[in-house]
Amino acid sequence: MPDPAPQILHATAVALGDRAVLITGASGSGKSALALEMMARGAMLVADDRVILSTMGAKVMLDCPEPLRGMIEARGVGLLHAEYRSPVALALAVDMDQTETERLPPHRGITYLSQTFPLLHNVASRHFPSAVLQYLRSNGRADTAP
Repeated sequence: MPDPAPQILHATAVALGDRAVLITGASGSGKSALALEMMARGAMLVADDRVILSTMGAKVMLDCPEPLRGMIEARGVGLLHAEYRSPVALALAVDMDQTETERLPPHRGITYLSQTFPLLHNVASRHFPSAVLQYLRSNGRADTAP
């Protein structure tokens, strides 16, 4: 079966090492704000506003359209330059339009380019950016089967 065609999503992505999180949601939902918080804690920008998803072997890779490379919007401040890294393999997705209501949420998934990835919903807490980074560092939740 041939590789699926690349997709462009209205989203933001940041990476920690060789693992990236794709942040989706409506305009004004906090995608860039979450990315900026994660960048302040050591993540690197992949793309802001538009993210290209493509396959490379068994991986789904995240990349940035050329005109947007190295830029992120800070609402109320403007466009900022940032170091960036791309392409990076997708490891996790966050849906900013869905608010997490459970203390220990169930495992959720979302499919991009025929592959399913873990999905987190937005957590209205100051610890959420750090928790997402720790998720990337530790390769998932502690209750995930190896």
